[in-house]
Amino acid sequence: MLTRRHQLRAGLLGLALAATVATTLPSGAEALEVGKPAPDFSLPSATGETVTLRQFRGKKIVVLEFFGAAFAPT
Repeated sequence: MLTRRHQLRAGLLGLALAATVATTLPSGAEALEVGKPAPDFSLPSATGETVTLRQFRGKKIVVLEFFGAAFAPT
């Protein structure tokens, strides 16, 4: 059983997380709903080609991996 102190700490952490998520979403961005199709987008692949999500429509499983430029493959 959580003590009152742990409950308060968990509540404050949850509030801080919610505030962070709310303030980091770009203006006009919409949250995605589970079970709904993802919006189409295009990005450069690791090989430099442009890849769109539309290319993978109808495939059984699509796995997307995003990484920052600091972690780009060499």
